[in-house]
Amino acid sequence: MTDHTESTAGGLLGKVAGKVKAALGSTVGDDQLAREGRLQESSADAEIEARRQEAEAEQRRREAELETAKDELETERARLQTEVAAERQHDAAEEERRRSEQEAEARARRQEDAADAARRAQEQAAETAEERATRQRLEAAGEVARLEQEARRAEATANVIDPEA
Repeated sequence: MTDHTESTAGGLLGKVAGKVKAALGSTVGDDQLAREGRLQESSADAEIEARRQEAEAEQRRREAELETAKDELETERARLQTEVAAERQHDAAEEERRRSEQEAEARARRQEDAADAARRAQEQAAETAEERATRQRLEAAGEVARLEQEARRAEATANVIDPEA
């Protein structure tokens, strides 16, 4: 019997090499070579299975990472939505406050304008009353002057008619 302790590649190449050794060992009657071929084939199968399981584990790890990232993104999306909603609420409240202030200022201006109009109307009425009183005084003074003049004429006429009276 010969010593067949050389090392061969694992994986698919190792499996093929193991089958070849097992077939060759069976064909030539070398049980040691056939057993080594079967062992190499089994070892290659185990290595292929280990790589498959490792790949599956890596896939599951990546899926878990993706799920974690997805959860983190969903959490961030929810946080941002909450933040946007809060900003919108704040903006709406600010807009309502601004609108209320504008309405209050407009009311105050209208009241101020109404008060100014009332004051002007009172001043106008006072001026009119004063002008009327002045006109009446002037008319009364004119009437007094006319009556005095008429009285002087009447007195002059009476003096002409009766100088001694």
